[in-house]
Amino acid sequence: MGLKKLNAALQANLDDLRTTGRDKGPELVIEKIIKATGDKGPRYILKGHGDKEFVKMNANSYLGMSMVPAVVEAEEKAAQEYGVGPGAVRFISGTHRPHIDLETKLAQFHGREAAMIFSSAYVTSMGVIYPLTTKETVIVSDELNHNCIIQGMRLTRPAAKFIYKHNDMADLDAKLQQAVGTGKRCLVITDGIFSMRGDHCPFDQLVPIAKKYDDQFEEGVITIADDSHGVGAFGPNGRGTEDYTGTKVDILVGTLGKAFGVNGGYVVGSKTLVEFLHETAPMYIYSNPITCSEAAAALKVLDILDTKEGKERLAHLQAMTKKFEHGMVALGYETIPGDHPVVPLMVRDTAETTALVKYLTANGVLGTGLNFPVVPKGDEEIRFQVNADHTEADIDYVLGVLKAYNESK
Repeated sequence: MGLKKLNAALQANLDDLRTTGRDKGPELVIEKIIKATGDKGPRYILKGHGDKEFVKMNANSYLGMSMVPAVVEAEEKAAQEYGVGPGAVRFISGTHRPHIDLETKLAQFHGREAAMIFSSAYVTSMGVIYPLTTKETVIVSDELNHNCIIQGMRLTRPAAKFIYKHNDMADLDAKLQQAVGTGKRCLVITDGIFSMRGDHCPFDQLVPIAKKYDDQFEEGVITIADDSHGVGAFGPNGRGTEDYTGTKVDILVGTLGKAFGVNGGYVVGSKTLVEFLHETAPMYIYSNPITCSEAAAALKVLDILDTKEGKERLAHLQAMTKKFEHGMVALGYETIPGDHPVVPLMVRDTAETTALVKYLTANGVLGTGLNFPVVPKGDEEIRFQVNADHTEADIDYVLGVLKAYNESK
């Protein structure tokens, strides 16, 4: 009886989302992947679209690693050795050699003392923010931070919260001034790459501002960045926003599920920090880790990234990103310039965004339409994401579709 009432209330919520255009809609189901051939990158067959082939311009797999034979082989070999699941949480009997090896490699990759794997990057941010926030902690956060940071903050009961304008370092400075005297510890939290826009936080400006106030908090000012969209895909060596800006934050959150093409999240920092999180982060303590096969695949990706093959893949990604960005601008479209492979097409209108996504889909291109409230009103866009397995012919095809749309209006 109670469920009947609940269902009615939930249905009313769903109807409201749909009538106002705020629903996510039905999920696309990929039924088959056609491997790259000739001058074409991978193509995707979707349920309900027959044999129509799609260029996927909305994937986080920036380095195109998920179908690299050596990575697949590493995953399959580890599954044969360790099975398909860990069978327990880490502190009971779920820790296996590939987990330890991967954490060691990640710490080395980022130049840190230690690393810690979580089941996803989303829960990593929450699993870092929650244990580090006491009733005498102040949080200072960018207004466009990812939902995982927002939810992590909502779990906490800090002494105070301050939100500064997006990437506005003068406003960050002002908020830190306000924060002085309100708590013993201050956490300055930001994304590395802001996933809806493709722009980055200027770590080289943020870190010095935070350090300026360090002595005015008994337990210091700690900089935390979630660089899930940056790691592997950004910077001259693929180390993300730290690599690009030449500046390290105190605590860095990354993911294995985007540029690395696998699954899971992680944090790198001091040995003491990681030991503390082992004992206090519920998202780690009470959740199974990623599988041994996923850990082995991620290890292989890290190995490849520092080889000639990895450097060439990264250079190709950067070249295709610039080709696509310049091509859109030449067609008269607005974008947010940047070196990251998230290339937004700023539409700034909900109906127009919906119409363009529909046209792209009809012509075999997958892009992500972002409307309010996912983005602020007036910032409606189509988020394109360039991957290293896109070819020049792929980019030319997508630009051709965009040109045809302009001409059809």
